[in-house]
Amino acid sequence: MTDNSHQLDNINPHTGEPYSERPNKTKIKREMKALHDLGRQLVEMPNSKFEKISLSERMIEAVLLAKRLKKAALQRQLRFIASIMTEEDTSTILAEIKMLSLPQERELEVFHQLEEWRDKLIAGDNDLMNELVNQFDDADRQHLRQLVRNANKELQNNKPPKASRLLFKYLKGLQS
Repeated sequence: MTDNSHQLDNINPHTGEPYSERPNKTKIKREMKALHDLGRQLVEMPNSKFEKISLSERMIEAVLLAKRLKKAALQRQLRFIASIMTEEDTSTILAEIKMLSLPQERELEVFHQLEEWRDKLIAGDNDLMNELVNQFDDADRQHLRQLVRNANKELQNNKPPKASRLLFKYLKGLQS
């Protein structure tokens, strides 16, 4: 009796027909991993954002179920989500997720800008102080200098950065 199992490698399990070209297994695994990661991203997303993404009813039910599961059951459900994700328009889903994350990225940029201003002011950047006073009408140069001076004193005396936090709040108030 001969072993014909090697011939099964050339047959598409979904259609039962032979492949015209044998698929690249590594590529298939990478694609399934990407779908699995996208499914995990949907499961970990807050419900308020999840509701804004256009998905099929079957996918919505699968993700909502996964949100309630733990450990091994969650892993099985994520594999199931990845398998039905092949029926979804993943490029649209990715675009919608990116659009939902844009406000967060903008907030993060503003936060980093404020931190940078605070650090430069504490380091003694007078040009930035002049620029801020000119840029924001309600900026009080005297109060700003006082906050910077207090932050420097705390830094020199190794005290907790209370004045530094107050300076950050003041800058945040100017920007809003």
